Formats: sequence, structure tokens, C-alpha cells
Amino acid sequence: MAFHADSARIPTLRPVVVTGAGILTSMGTGMLENAAGFRAGRTAFRPVDLFDVSRQRVGTAGQAGLPAAAPVGVDQRAWQRMDRGTRMAFIAAQEALAAAGLSAGERMPLTIGTSAAAMALGESYFMHAVDGLSRRGQFRRVETYQPQYQMTAMMRALGIQGPLRIISNACASGANAIGHAYQMVSEGKAERVLAGGYDALSQLVFAGFDTLQALSPSGIPRPFDAARDGLALGEGAGFVVVESLESARARGVPPLAQILSYAAATDTHHLTQPHPDGDAALRTMTAATHRAGLQPQEIGYINSHGTGTPLNDVAEGRAIQRWAGAATPEIRVSSTKSSIGHLLGGAGAVESVICLLALEGQWLPASLNVREADPVVTFDLIRAPREARVETALTNSFGFGGANATLIFRREVKP
Repeated sequence: MAFHADSARIPTLRPVVVTGAGILTSMGTGMLENAAGFRAGRTAFRPVDLFDVSRQRVGTAGQAGLPAAAPVGVDQRAWQRMDRGTRMAFIAAQEALAAAGLSAGERMPLTIGTSAAAMALGESYFMHAVDGLSRRGQFRRVETYQPQYQMTAMMRALGIQGPLRIISNACASGANAIGHAYQMVSEGKAERVLAGGYDALSQLVFAGFDTLQALSPSGIPRPFDAARDGLALGEGAGFVVVESLESARARGVPPLAQILSYAAATDTHHLTQPHPDGDAALRTMTAATHRAGLQPQEIGYINSHGTGTPLNDVAEGRAIQRWAGAATPEIRVSSTKSSIGHLLGGAGAVESVICLLALEGQWLPASLNVREADPVVTFDLIRAPREARVETALTNSFGFGGANATLIFRREVKP
């Protein structure tokens, strides 16, 4: 493929590393629980009890467990004012900060990716407005519904200060947030950035995807299966501390991995459908590997977007084929959405953390539930967790509106 000006090598001014990571999904809370679950090949779907799903075709999702009480050191009143999604983000962000050796009083930018944000508070406002319920508390619901309010409250609870950026770019949001943090640090605009993504289940979003008939009727997604019939929704959060290698060394903190590159592109084919041949996905994968100075065969693992919908999986599969060429059979690919569902705006961030877990533990998560692989699968589809040597990992995130993003991580840190 010929490279154009927009995909030319962008000089990285400084090496960028991840010094801390945190995660919360329906698989569990924290790096250890999630690593154990993915390594064992577990699925984490259960009946939704957060809202009424009796009139929906589907009643299950990757619903996460969440403590009702505030974590130690967090004011209970402040915790109660956080919506469900922000609480998940707080827990994951707190783990990332602790792993990076950072404490209260730190100053750093925060970049957040989300799609639904505090949607449940908007739903509550609407129900109180139209169902004859008490209007008491409506102003608070409007105020706290705004994502910047929620994220500012989270920053106060975490004890960090700095500029806040919220990216809402459909299902690429979390990857965009980490990519933006990478660009800030590599270009010398910040020494370290707390970056991540989150989304919680909400009735409006759940009903919307069900109305679009995008959800698998069985509630179990089967990415890259020939008879796949839709996605499953999930919820959770993933956060990383993105830092310059120089800063990490000065603080004496060992990096988890190095971020090699990031690329984004827009698919103008259709509002919700990807180009059948995955043109934009090909552009981001090609640009990301080019900027990292890598060939496709040097990528040890791809965490695919892999939603389990008929159109997405074929488009991404064709993009992988075109990107890898003759090396396609040796490219190892899986979709962890088969275990925890699609986290929408949080997906790219959570899947980035899963890549870090795989690099650290030297294993590969699986695309579960595949009975017969789709003909587009000419790559090495990982259908059961496997122990493997993996030095580099690439993660793809695609969203409605044509948002496409690719991140590449490397286990070994090099100047």
C-alpha cells in the first residue's frame, strides 16, 4: 500500500511508557481477577437487574459487580453522588495510580473516553419529569448528568489536579483517549497523563441496541463465527498512567510496557456500517505499524474490535488480510468481547489493559464460543487461551460514525 502524507512517519520526540494500569469488568475488579478470568477462558454474562429488560429480546449482559460502600479514604457522600459508571472509572483509575506509585496531590492531565457517560442520571431526570414523580432533586440530576461534573468529582476523590479532556467518539473513545495521552507525552506537552475509558449499562442504550437488533438473541456473542448473530453489551473501565520513559526512570518506576504508536482514521462509508473491505481499519493498522517501525509479522497479537456482528467481523477480517498480506496465517487474533461484552466508549481502554495483561503474563486471551469460523478467518484465530511468547500487541477499536483507532504496545522498553 502506498503511503500518503497523512500516514507518513510522525517523529516521536520521546519514548512513552505505561507505568500503571487498572481495570474493572464483569470478569472482576482489578488486574489480578481479570488476568485470571481471561487466562482461564471464562465468560462473564448474567441477567441484567439494573433496570427492566422484560420487554427486550435480550435480558443478559456483561454486568459488573460494584461495591455499594465507598472505597477506603473516599467520602461516602461524594461516592453516592457519583453515577455507576464514574464509580467504575474511579476504581480502575485508583488502581492505575497506585501501580504507578502516584498519590494524592499529583498534577497531571486526565483524558477520558466515554460514550454513554452518566446516562442513567439522564434517564432518572426524564422519568421524574414525565411520570408524575417528585420533582425534588431534578436540578441535581441535570447537573450531575454532565460528564465533566462526574469526571471532576472523580478527580477530586482521587486527589489529582490538572486539565480534563473528555472524548466521546463512539466505540473508539477509550482508544482515542489513550492515543491522545500518548501524543501529549511523546510531544513533550506533559510528563505523565492519566488516561482511560468507561461506560456503564443503561436502559436507553440497552434498548437502543436491542431495537437495532444488534444484540445476539442468545446473549452470547460469537465473534468471527460463521453464524454470529450480534453483540452483547458489557460495562466497566480501564485506565493507564501514560508517562515519558525519562520521567519513569527518574521516579524509579518500572514500566509495564511501551506505547509504540497510535493512529486514527475516519470511515465515511456509512453511519453505522464499516466499509465492507475495512478501508479505514486498514489505514489505522498500516499507519500504526509504519510509525512503530514494524512489519505486520512482528505483531505478536491483535486484540480485535470483534463485536460478533455480521458486518463488523468480515470488514475487520478483510482489513487484517490486506494489512498482513502473505503473513496473514501467522497473525494471532482474538476478541475479548466474547468474554465480557462490548463496553462501547470504554472498550478501547479496557482492551488496551487486557493487552498489557497478556504482555506481562505471556499468554493470549481467546475468542470464545466459536463453533465454525467464518471464511474470512485466514489468520490464527485464538479459540482457547494459550501460553505464548508475545512481545508486541495491537488493539483495534471502531465505532459508529466511522471512528477507527489502533494502538500498539511492546513488552520490552527501548529508548
